[in-house]
Amino acid sequence: MGELILYLGGAKSGKTKAALRETESRPAPRYYLATAQGLDGEMCARIRRHQEERGPDWRTVEAPLDPVGALDGIPGESPVLLDCITLWFSNLMWERPIAERDALFYLGMAEGLIRASGRRPGALVVVSNELGWGIVPMEPESRLYRDAVGLAHQTLAAHASAVYLVVAGIPVRLK
Repeated sequence: MGELILYLGGAKSGKTKAALRETESRPAPRYYLATAQGLDGEMCARIRRHQEERGPDWRTVEAPLDPVGALDGIPGESPVLLDCITLWFSNLMWERPIAERDALFYLGMAEGLIRASGRRPGALVVVSNELGWGIVPMEPESRLYRDAVGLAHQTLAAHASAVYLVVAGIPVRLK
């Protein structure tokens, strides 16, 4: 059974850099499971910059809608960094009809990720944005998104061997 490690933090908190260091402490080849989509010029440039920063020891697999399926296709002993849950869920949210959107659907996605991690011997390092420290959003869709991500974090953290909160580039071990 593989190791599941969770890195949480705010935007630009340094969580991905910390997760990269965690993953780079394991033998190559390393896989970067990307959920970001280059839907505009700025995002395309950001994705390219991040790919260049990772270097040649990394293999990128783009899976904006199905990182669980993509994870099943990666050699089991290879360490994988999944970046990130919040983008994955936002991608899914806009792909599904509004009548089918609910927090339990996304909780099921997190549970599927946990099962997929358990099917492989290699480490899965997961990155996600902590959203629950702000104000209660006014729009129902935003509240659903916040709730879905929060429930997923709780579920992933319960199954993770280690959980880190990254603030100002400093990872603080919670579990």
